Amino acid sequence: MLDHLIRGATVVDGTGAPSYTADVGIRDGRIAVVAPPGTVTEEAGTSEDATGLVLAPGFVDPHTHYDAQLFWDPYATPSLNHGVTTVAGGNCGFTLAPLHPGRPADADYTRRMMSKVEGMSLVALEEGAPWSWSSFGEYLDALEGRIAVNAGFMVGHCALRRYVMGEDAVGGQPTPAQLDEMLALFHEAMEAGAWGLSTTQSATHSDGDGKPVASRHAGPAELLALSRAVAAHEGTQIEAIVAGCLDQFSDEEIELLVAMSAEAGRPLNWNVLTIDAAVPERVPRQLIASERAREAGGRIVALTMPILTPMNMSLGTFCALNLIPGWGEILGLPVPERIAKLRDPGVRAEMLRRAGSKEAGVFRRLAHFGRYVIGDTYSTANEGLTGRVVQDIAAERGQEPFACLIEICANDRLRTVLWPMPTDNDPASWALRAETWQHEDVLLGGSDAGAHLDRMCGAPYTTRFLGDCLRGRKLMGLEQAVKMLTDDPAQLFGLRERGRIEEGWHADLVLFDPERIDAGKATLVHDLPGDSPRLDSRAIGINAVWVNGVETIREDVVTGAVPGTVLRSGRDTRTVSTK
Repeated sequence: MLDHLIRGATVVDGTGAPSYTADVGIRDGRIAVVAPPGTVTEEAGTSEDATGLVLAPGFVDPHTHYDAQLFWDPYATPSLNHGVTTVAGGNCGFTLAPLHPGRPADADYTRRMMSKVEGMSLVALEEGAPWSWSSFGEYLDALEGRIAVNAGFMVGHCALRRYVMGEDAVGGQPTPAQLDEMLALFHEAMEAGAWGLSTTQSATHSDGDGKPVASRHAGPAELLALSRAVAAHEGTQIEAIVAGCLDQFSDEEIELLVAMSAEAGRPLNWNVLTIDAAVPERVPRQLIASERAREAGGRIVALTMPILTPMNMSLGTFCALNLIPGWGEILGLPVPERIAKLRDPGVRAEMLRRAGSKEAGVFRRLAHFGRYVIGDTYSTANEGLTGRVVQDIAAERGQEPFACLIEICANDRLRTVLWPMPTDNDPASWALRAETWQHEDVLLGGSDAGAHLDRMCGAPYTTRFLGDCLRGRKLMGLEQAVKMLTDDPAQLFGLRERGRIEEGWHADLVLFDPERIDAGKATLVHDLPGDSPRLDSRAIGINAVWVNGVETIREDVVTGAVPGTVLRSGRDTRTVSTK
């Protein structure tokens, strides 16, 4: 007997093949039957008519930071609402495990680091997760049986360093004995099911004390030793971030990434490839790394987002503006001093110069202050400004846009919410994206879901992209678009029997209305532990989502079921060799 029968669906199976109409039956967590409409004779516990609806494999998000959120939100919202059934976590070198059992303060350090570097609520981290583990395996066990999505995790380089070196992890180099201990700890994590190594060398990644995170102090020898360790385990990967990920790689960075992938004999992915026709040299420069890796026996995959993800800013709290060269020291001052500095014409001129310079890299796009839209305001002086564009207000007031923006924010004691309009929403940039997506070493993803919670909401990229493909720019056909969200990331990670609709495969499925599928506008909600805020987005046109054959979403509402699996390397992933 079937558990559930979906009748008359338009099946887009994830392979890129043309869609077809079929009845799809689920039994014991697997796809039991895919057959022409009306030909399934086996009884089913429940059934539904899916005429006119598309049935696709569940979407696979290759870059999230749900490591902590899954403890208080086992549904990984809003990703699950938008059809994501499998998430990859533990990225960018940051994981909650391992934690040294003899140093309870390490947990506090980790929470403060995650709050700073990944924009997670410190209160939510403190109150929402049990922090009951020491080893990486114990962390995975703490999630087992209580999540609604399938989730796999890299092990973070920062946690490995902190466990072995303590406070010396920031600024220090391991002794030969410490490196051996780090490698042993890493092997232990992968034997427990970690997907591989994640690390960061990015200049934007600082801990809760404002110091470069631990992995930024690692030299090439340490990174290559860890990469070689990856090769000893089945179904493993590398994920790495370097400073050049934000704009353009240096020669040294390309050499390092190529060597890491080649030493491991495993794919290495990085994020995020920013595609902008105004900077045409960026994409070919970044993809040189992939070309060199193939020549050396490795593979480097660039993640890129198929949508423009809105991100809000503020002069009052840490955000991307702090990462513009020279801005951090000003925006880190106490508010009264900060306002005084920002009102100084000389200071503003220097800030604008630095923001528009080549050293600002991808953050140059934030320097068009006339194109900012005013969000929430908090003073009577700013009444009526919400939703207005700064350049229009500046013109009315006879001010330069940046000076105008500063005065608006100063009226709110810098609490004003700012929304920069994207500078790369032009036809040439979209044409360049469509071309770049076809590259064999470019993969859609990089949502950062679970991180930067009150600043951005990348989780809905799946539904927004499909809606754009079906009713918007139509840069991809439906079958290819679904493949890019399902089978392509599943193949990169070597997921066993996930990412396609095939008999015998895991029943991770999403049923949606092609006439409606989309994502709602991001709105601020207060539903984290401690009433902390985050941005959320409603899924439109998603009828149902199944994880391992169990319905988890119906009409954008979670069912309460937690059928997800902690995906462990080797057992749930196969080796994707580059040799």
